Amino acid sequence: MADQHTQDLIAKRRALLGPNVSTFYDDPVHIVRGEGVWMWDAEGRKYLDCYNNVPHVGHCNPRVVQAICQQAATLNTHTRYLHDGILAYVERLTATFDDPLKTAILTCTGSEANDIALRMAEAMTGKRGIIATDATYHGNTTLVSHLSKSNVPEVGFGLGQYLRHVEAPDSYRIADPDGQHFASKVQEAIDDLERSGIGFAALIVCPLFLNEGFPGQAEGWLRPAAEAVRRAGGLLICDEVQSGFARCGSHFWAHQKQGVVPDVVTMGKPMGNGHPVAGLVTSAEVLARFRNSFRYFNTFGGNPVSCAAAVAVLDELQEKDLQANAAKIGKLAHQRLTELSQTYPVIGDVRQSGMVFGAEFVLDRDTKAPAAAYADLVINKMRHRGVILSKLGRHKNTLKIRPPMPFGEEHLDLLITTLDEVLAETPVVA
Repeated sequence: MADQHTQDLIAKRRALLGPNVSTFYDDPVHIVRGEGVWMWDAEGRKYLDCYNNVPHVGHCNPRVVQAICQQAATLNTHTRYLHDGILAYVERLTATFDDPLKTAILTCTGSEANDIALRMAEAMTGKRGIIATDATYHGNTTLVSHLSKSNVPEVGFGLGQYLRHVEAPDSYRIADPDGQHFASKVQEAIDDLERSGIGFAALIVCPLFLNEGFPGQAEGWLRPAAEAVRRAGGLLICDEVQSGFARCGSHFWAHQKQGVVPDVVTMGKPMGNGHPVAGLVTSAEVLARFRNSFRYFNTFGGNPVSCAAAVAVLDELQEKDLQANAAKIGKLAHQRLTELSQTYPVIGDVRQSGMVFGAEFVLDRDTKAPAAAYADLVINKMRHRGVILSKLGRHKNTLKIRPPMPFGEEHLDLLITTLDEVLAETPVVA
């Protein structure tokens, strides 16, 4: 039960911010400080952060903090004045991509980046039909919010007619080792959009399908769907807000693991380690078509302070080789979670892709019936034991463990030990 101060904060949030402002956990946490992979609440209790990808290189990373402070003390303005900061950053950023992805637009949020990407698809194809999965999330602008079936508003300017949702991949329940089944669903949606007269413009996916529960996939799994998109003259948009910046361990970008070169790659949260910077990378052709078709300017996108923060993130990732750390910890996490599954039948499946890992809870391994209520119990008990994580997936029954990139073996030990204790004391409930 929340203490009086916490109850007062919740009431004040409701009064000042309105109803239905979400909080994590049955008993929300009042966080006041962070450092590395740790956070502290108002009572001084320490929590292991196994969830947040926003502080990508660690909470309050000293290199990033210093870069922000130094640039804020020098200059911060918009990009209608010439400044070398944005150019230096875009050169560094695009160097991590394959040709022809060598140009960029910087924004403040991933939602804005995805909104621009969808407009790029319209500019390139002259069509408006967009395909997304039925268990995804790509942001909250008016257009982008329609990509999420669970997020579609009752009113939406009639934009729903331009969307088609396809069955999200599910390696635990849907046999699709080479991606052909998913590609066939994409092709069906393309055909439907073309028959409707709307036409097909783009497929947008997270290459790791993180919100869908990050199903296990062989390298190159997305290639058949990408080929269907290209045959139809559409654009492939990869939303790497969660999956990018070396998180998948094997590659700097998850689409590289998938063996595809998208037309547009969007990115956000981890880019500035908590400073609001986001953007997209695309080819010179796509960017020129967009610039000539739409008038676009973003006052804060690409400002000098944001770019300084973003450069510092790249420096930290590369100098500390955090991609290799993600690969190492992900492999160990999969091994440790698999060991737990031998003791606890409620763990139906274990999966990971670098510094994203988790376990899917089921009521019965034969029926694979989702144990969503059990997942809620576990994440709330973990919170009370000082470990922060969450759940996701089409059935909301998969632990989402996505810590900051400096997460190490000692942190993994604490996570697994605590999870073992919680599973041992928590009966399975439907």
